[in-house]
Amino acid sequence: MGFLNVEAAPWLLYDTIIAFSKLRPTRLVCQRIHGVAMRIELLLSAWLIVGGLAEQTQRCRLRLIRQGKQGQPTSERGNITATATATATATIESPSTGTTPSSVPTPNSAPFPPFEYGRDVIRAVNLGGWLVLEPWITPSFFERTNNTDVIDEWTLGSLVDREAARRMLIQHWETWITEDDFIAIRAAGLNHVRIPVGYWSVPLADEDRSTTVSSEPYIPGAWQYLLRGLNWARKHGLRVIVDLHGAPGSQNGFDNSGQRTSSPQWALEPDSVAHTVDVLRFIAANVGGMIDILQMLNEPAGFRGDNWAAVVRQFWLDGHDAVREAAGPNMHVMISDAFLGVNTWTSFLTPPRADGVLMDFHEYQIFSHPELDRSLQEHIDFACNYVQTLSAYSSSNLWTVVGEWSNAITDCARWLNGRGIGARWDGTYDSDQFHGSCEGYTGSYENFSEEYRAYLRRYWEAQVEIGEHVQGWIFWTWKAENADEWSYQRGITGGWIPQDPTDRIYPDICTR
Repeated sequence: MGFLNVEAAPWLLYDTIIAFSKLRPTRLVCQRIHGVAMRIELLLSAWLIVGGLAEQTQRCRLRLIRQGKQGQPTSERGNITATATATATATIESPSTGTTPSSVPTPNSAPFPPFEYGRDVIRAVNLGGWLVLEPWITPSFFERTNNTDVIDEWTLGSLVDREAARRMLIQHWETWITEDDFIAIRAAGLNHVRIPVGYWSVPLADEDRSTTVSSEPYIPGAWQYLLRGLNWARKHGLRVIVDLHGAPGSQNGFDNSGQRTSSPQWALEPDSVAHTVDVLRFIAANVGGMIDILQMLNEPAGFRGDNWAAVVRQFWLDGHDAVREAAGPNMHVMISDAFLGVNTWTSFLTPPRADGVLMDFHEYQIFSHPELDRSLQEHIDFACNYVQTLSAYSSSNLWTVVGEWSNAITDCARWLNGRGIGARWDGTYDSDQFHGSCEGYTGSYENFSEEYRAYLRRYWEAQVEIGEHVQGWIFWTWKAENADEWSYQRGITGGWIPQDPTDRIYPDICTR
């Protein structure tokens, strides 16, 4: 293979980059990539390296570090860079101090506040729709494909020209979440961010794999943006929960797993489960020092039967052990109730078998007609009932976090149930029942009535109170293009979410 004269024609690198991205990270390839990447970095911003080369560059750096052949790279521009060390601890670097442990802020970082899990309350927001696409969060992305059959990232990779899709994804990753969002999240009094990522975005090399599971047809490249997010979080004093949101074969069949399907295969394919453990091990080993909590898998479908529930249970055990082996005892891990209720997991992964494990519980009341039938007050009362259930569980089992919840009381957000699928609320999902018009319940908050906004504040406080009674809460999501009832950012602007999350208009709403 010939190599391009980078200095002469940096704008002609695209084909070479794509070729590099498909090669194994051998010593020769790594040397070539390192040289090309360094030249590009002198000509362009390092953040503008096209996804395929940047991801392969990262794989090479990790490979060389593991083999002891490369020191930690330094930055000439003061950027904070997440890298791996031989002891499986990620570091951050600054030009004035060199390499420093991740627990020590750089001169450009905000003071990193101490946090004691189990005592301090997690107050957080999800960065939904960034590194794992969801049609309802960014409908414009899917519209730009000009193909109504593109309903998730699986079909994006299958049905759209791969290089065109890659360019679309790069533009999205660059713009949907920026450093300004991290600054605003910290200014909103929050102390954690939860970052969903798909397995296909984690750049395992051959030596990191125990199976031959492929990431095709998914389009990789988001890993470098995860690293960027870890850097921004550290810089601005936010702790991070990295959430493996999509697994091979899909762990639930939802579009937010990467593949919308009525027949998810993850628990039915031992290699898919084993590959998911490999992904967790890689994340823990290579960037564990920048992560506070690693959520091993989002919303596995335990409700699909006893066989699924059994696979999930064993996966939690195997995943926990892999993470501990790779990253040691300091990084916390998180499991979920797998839609089975927290009490299904009584005495599971508790000491002495495990330590530092949290339970993730999701609270939505909009995905069935009986839930939508509830009055406004009944939504609040139902949510408040979880205070007792979750408090009892967390006091004698695992620290518990309400890891997803929103202000929505309808399923009216466009494509919330999937691209091209309507809402139960207005009868466009099915004709079984009609609850009312969607007008005024979704879209821009400027069309929300004062009464509705006032209720959103009450509902927000009720659900926050659940999390405050256990170990914390994580709102879904920070932003959405056209569903302000789901947006923490818009909630602050619209006035139903306070700038300080400890402010209350309705104190003790669940217990008075």
